Amino acid sequence: MNKFRLTINAIAIAIFTLAFVSIAQGQATRTWVSGVGDDANPCSRTAPCKTFAGAISKTAAGGEIDALDPGGFGAVSINKAMTIDGGGGQNASILTQSTNGITINGGANDSITLNNLRFQGLSQTATPGLSAIKINSGKAVYVTNCIIENWGVNGIEDVRAAGGFLEVNNTSITNCTQNGVKIDPSSGVTSPHFHMANSNVQGSGSNGLLMGSNVRATVMNSVFSQNVGAGVFAQQTAGGATDVNIDQCVVSNNGVGFQSNTGGATIRVSNSTAIGNGLLATIAGGGVVSSYGNNQTAGGTFPSTGTGQQ
Repeated sequence: MNKFRLTINAIAIAIFTLAFVSIAQGQATRTWVSGVGDDANPCSRTAPCKTFAGAISKTAAGGEIDALDPGGFGAVSINKAMTIDGGGGQNASILTQSTNGITINGGANDSITLNNLRFQGLSQTATPGLSAIKINSGKAVYVTNCIIENWGVNGIEDVRAAGGFLEVNNTSITNCTQNGVKIDPSSGVTSPHFHMANSNVQGSGSNGLLMGSNVRATVMNSVFSQNVGAGVFAQQTAGGATDVNIDQCVVSNNGVGFQSNTGGATIRVSNSTAIGNGLLATIAGGGVVSSYGNNQTAGGTFPSTGTGQQ
């Protein structure tokens, strides 16, 4: 009887091992999607998948999913380090109105890169909790050469309680119902870091940028215009100082150019142009909006206790 049991156990272990090896071998470092693909395929270049969701389970951690041709490749949840690249000219689109476009649930050491993607909301009807890119966890997220438009709530939303890094480059975010970029962690214990360059945020129903508790933000050579609320908004909601630095930017035709709502929230502005805003800047609750004195403004002065006011 004991010999029989040992034999059964050995067979079971062998089957489990073979299954694990089979799964591991089924994950490639580079996979492909195509508008004429099939998620039953292995996601190779010659037999691509149809959707990002279909390809992600066949892509190894640290690997890359590439689009072969233009198409709508669907929403996806990312739970490991990887790159998704839509190819030159934003070939790859994500169209949805009932879910986040890309949800990131990465591990503590995972870096996720999103390149050359177009996120198209099917309407601007606000659906609670939905964003083109929603970041729940992960070490670093890089968004480059992307287009986000007509989204129901936020363009990019980062709620990581454990901090992390978000970089946005050469990206256009337009006509979101609430905020273009919202970084508002649930805790102020750690410091999320945000960098943006060579980008534009326009036509948001609320704010262009909303920076929450303990965020450290640097924004360069970008445009914030025609946002109903503030072009740049800083607030402290869960402890920890919020520090936002704006350099070589254009902030125009917003309800308010710069708004700081709470103590510990500071916006510093340098080498920038702020024109056509309903109000140039507003502060409340001990917030600070500070000019280095080298900005071009029209329609008001910075109401700040900072040095170098203009």
